[in-house]
Amino acid sequence: MKRALLWAALISTAATLPAAADLKQAMAESNLEKRSALALENAEAALKAAREAYQKGENDRMAAEIAEVEQSVDLAYDSLTQTGKDPRRSPRWFKHAEIETRGLERRLETAQQEMNYADRPAFDKVRDRVRQVHEDLLMGLMEGKRR
Repeated sequence: MKRALLWAALISTAATLPAAADLKQAMAESNLEKRSALALENAEAALKAAREAYQKGENDRMAAEIAEVEQSVDLAYDSLTQTGKDPRRSPRWFKHAEIETRGLERRLETAQQEMNYADRPAFDKVRDRVRQVHEDLLMGLMEGKRR
């Protein structure tokens, strides 16, 4: 019984920890491809936290979480470009990032639709940035041979 209470306390504590710790953990990853994946996972968690903050009326926390989504997506994209790999020859991590950013963009649009009309512009900048990163990744995967 004590063990179950301890686990419940640990899980609830872990759920309330700020997501910035995860971004720092992603930045500490030496493998650039894994860093990209960790950053995208953090973006998902930050978006979820932003939606929860909005539902609770915590607009300052929501804005911080949305900024973290953008930072995470930028870190993921920059990490992949720093690898120096050609997305056409080594598509694994690039395709993963492309799929994740597409899903993140859709979830951002859904979150915007669920918001009050006056609050929707808070997500515009980050949604546009995620869309741009997604398009850049897709173009890298789909462009033809270099001449």
